[in-house]
Amino acid sequence: MQDRIKYWKGIEELENTPEFAKNAHNEFPEFLPINEAKGESESTGMTAPRRDFLKLLGFGLAAATLASCEAPVRKAIPYLNKPVDVEPGVANWYATTYYNSGDYNSVLVKTREGRPIKVEPNPSSTLTPMGTSPKAQGSVLSLYDNNRLRTPLIKGKEAKWEQVDSEIRAALSNVNGKVAFVSSTVISPSTKQLINEFGSRLSNFEHVVYDANSASALIGANGGTVPGYDFSRANIIVSISADFLGTWIAPTPFAKQYIQNRKVSADKPNMSRHYQFETIMSLTGANADVRVPIKPSEELAIVTAIYNGLSGQGVNAPANVDKKALENAIRDLRANNGRALVVSGSNDPAVQTLVTAINKTIGAEGTTIDTASPYFLKQGNDAQMLRLIEEMNNGSVGAVFFYNANPVYDHPLAEQVKTGLAKVGLKVSFAERVEETAALVDYVAPDSHYLESWNDYEPKRGFLSLAQPVISPIFMTRQVQDSLLAWSGNNTSYYDYIRNNWRKGAANTDEQWEKAVHDGVMENGTSMLALNTGNASTMTVSDAAGRAPRAVAGGRIEAVVYEKVAIGTGSEANNPWLQEMADPISKATWDNYITMPRRMAEEMGVVQGNVLKVTYANGKTLELPALIQPGQAQGTVGIAMGYGRELDSMPTAKGRGANAFPIATVADNAILFAGAVQLEKTGSTVEIAQMQTHHTIMDRLVVQENTLANYQKNPKEVTEYVRIATHEGPAKPAAISLWEDYEYKNHHWGMVIDLNSCIGCGACTVSCQAENNIPVVGKQEVLNRREMHWMRIDRYYSAVEHEEKDYKTMEDPAENPSVIFQPMLCQHCNHAPCETVCPVAATMHSSEGINQMAYNRCVGTRYCANNCPYKVRRFNWFAYANNDKFDFNMNNDLGKMVLNPDVTVRSRGVMEKCSFCVQRVQLGKLEAKRENRRPVDGEIVTACAQSCPTDAIVFGDMLDPKSRVSQLLSREKGERAFHVLEELNVQPNVTYLTKIRNLA
Repeated sequence: MQDRIKYWKGIEELENTPEFAKNAHNEFPEFLPINEAKGESESTGMTAPRRDFLKLLGFGLAAATLASCEAPVRKAIPYLNKPVDVEPGVANWYATTYYNSGDYNSVLVKTREGRPIKVEPNPSSTLTPMGTSPKAQGSVLSLYDNNRLRTPLIKGKEAKWEQVDSEIRAALSNVNGKVAFVSSTVISPSTKQLINEFGSRLSNFEHVVYDANSASALIGANGGTVPGYDFSRANIIVSISADFLGTWIAPTPFAKQYIQNRKVSADKPNMSRHYQFETIMSLTGANADVRVPIKPSEELAIVTAIYNGLSGQGVNAPANVDKKALENAIRDLRANNGRALVVSGSNDPAVQTLVTAINKTIGAEGTTIDTASPYFLKQGNDAQMLRLIEEMNNGSVGAVFFYNANPVYDHPLAEQVKTGLAKVGLKVSFAERVEETAALVDYVAPDSHYLESWNDYEPKRGFLSLAQPVISPIFMTRQVQDSLLAWSGNNTSYYDYIRNNWRKGAANTDEQWEKAVHDGVMENGTSMLALNTGNASTMTVSDAAGRAPRAVAGGRIEAVVYEKVAIGTGSEANNPWLQEMADPISKATWDNYITMPRRMAEEMGVVQGNVLKVTYANGKTLELPALIQPGQAQGTVGIAMGYGRELDSMPTAKGRGANAFPIATVADNAILFAGAVQLEKTGSTVEIAQMQTHHTIMDRLVVQENTLANYQKNPKEVTEYVRIATHEGPAKPAAISLWEDYEYKNHHWGMVIDLNSCIGCGACTVSCQAENNIPVVGKQEVLNRREMHWMRIDRYYSAVEHEEKDYKTMEDPAENPSVIFQPMLCQHCNHAPCETVCPVAATMHSSEGINQMAYNRCVGTRYCANNCPYKVRRFNWFAYANNDKFDFNMNNDLGKMVLNPDVTVRSRGVMEKCSFCVQRVQLGKLEAKRENRRPVDGEIVTACAQSCPTDAIVFGDMLDPKSRVSQLLSREKGERAFHVLEELNVQPNVTYLTKIRNLA
């Protein structure tokens, strides 16, 4: 008789089987090996604990939610008495503000059952109404960082807030010498007022403002503020080392302005012209029409040449600089008086003094520079910080407080900061973790995360915004402002403090206040921020124009310290989403490196990955691998700031790269992020993890570009013609096809991506990762080509072909290439090659044109990935999201609080890829159905499109003739619209628009 099939009754039976425990140990190292004979742990004699078993089955999220409030499990039902404003399964949205190291976004935060899980742009803001930065997208994950401090510290030991408050009050009452409050730029009017009130009770108080990536010279040359640049009004833009689309001052607002004059169409056949003079290949330089590599020591000469050229004194360009490009820039500036703008990222007072004079000469003030609305995002005063370091070392400082400031790590005089701190009696840090400066202080009073806090902001004069908590503090942290109120003897909460402050004029009625909290912004011209005007420069234009360029000793190489788009100055370095985001230019992740030009590398015998020893002028050294970077100025190297962390409180960032801040030099009371170095090979090699290892398109129809002159001459000839589907129906194949055509009766979802608008910032990549629960895989898996991003930004260089013997070799990037960025995701082909080869029909076509995955069908053959010409399908090798081998923020209970419950967390062995955010599509359809109507265009937006600061991605229903995507396809059909690899006839539902350049 055949044996009867055995069934297990519940998880309790399965939990105690040796088969389960053995397999669990393979997936989870914390599960001990099981002795199969006894069904017990070899080391403890106990089976795997039930708590861990439940964690394996996916109960980690509930456990994390409970752990955050340290409450025991009492009921299986989430709510006995449901909160009024919470509906299980329905998202709540709150307006708040993200600000970190100059990166500003007014945002909406999506919460599910009290958990913040996604950040989106706030359309009520006119400053940042669309799109976010990658750092803003990644900020929600930093909330759930297990390495944040959970309590205050006294001498490195956990303490109670009552003890901290008592001891700091007592110390302040007996302090001898100056009390310094050191912070990065504060754009909160209420916080700045509170700092001043806190200091007013002390006899000798100073608020010292310094920024790790300083703009002190720019501020000094413009009367104490950053000018109110408006790139949307400029026909001609000339930038000297200012990465205004990536990291300089206000990249998100600037990107929105910049792109308004870069979109072209038959109705608007003109666009701005952008000249970029720079050392490294920056994100902004990659988008320029004309890019000229220069050395850092040549910046002053370039600016002087422009100033003299506009004054009719002739152009005297440096010997190695493209003189024709410089003359064309001067010509265009002169011809566009009142419609031109010059910016510089230099921190040299002479350079910035001349740039200010140039903008006055070309009539920028009052047109492309809004003199009535300067930016407040940078206020650092280098001279003030340098003076404080000197005072600390001479023993005249009695107390120092650090707020969003870490000079032991990110100041070029960090060693002097250390020695000075040893002579200060009272040292307090508000750091959220034990970072380099906090490790040397007496008290750490950890600040709460911005999503746990109230605050107000004024990034630009007359543009106010509010931040409100969207979750209660997870740990025993406290807002800086509440700490200052407590130490001042003020029993007012910071919420009441802000409200009272706004009653003075910004919102003097409850209705105005409630509207401001609801909208997140108030932009009626009211200004509340009081600035320190002591940062104005006294340098004259004649002094600046007569100054000789900074000399570099013969044979020395010039190094530039620059800021990466994702990592920034290092404050977000422990965020795994940002560490794994590919750098827009190098496409490298997880480490920093030394960028150097190909010709220079060949002359030195350096190949990519060779570790080089860099020796600064001050004798300090670092070692990093070399990365060959097309477009880099000869005789220069570039090193990113924000790396080289060594503390256990930043495990994601620990041991990655080296600290480049010591390269910066001090001159004229300003920090210059360039200096002379010497290089030598160490003989060792480190492989750099890059998410794109090819550079060019190898002469295939992947990206297309043309010139504005050709577009204006004949728009229909700038793009190789392709068959584009519209609401009239799918494109008809030109030849016999293996597939039957689909008939879409209700919706046909599609996307249009304008390559002229895409700046390559990567915000869409991080947004997609947050929305769709995409795991972080780490450096080694990236090296194994196993990254999991559903959306990537491919970067292509213009190429040259080499002739060897009688045949052509592979293409190589040009020495100074032009660059195109192309967002690449699943193309949702109407004739999808992946669908025909799946043996279990796990990948299939929906009735609305979406190529979708049934994860529980997938058996992991990977046939679909092999057959995909776009290589956008991802195989889950190790159940990354639930495997402690990949020990990142999302792989612990607290980190799992960021997961989107509307999207399945995929298991090991299945394929995954872009779904056109089908969960958003379905939600939009259901909301419309409930109201007995069809979805309105704009209601359903994918995560990538919503996060794009330049509106480069348009998603919608191609069967709706009024939708933007249909109108774009109809307008651009036969002109700029094309499909990638059209010759394959897979008929994608993603359409691209040709890149147009306005060459001089």
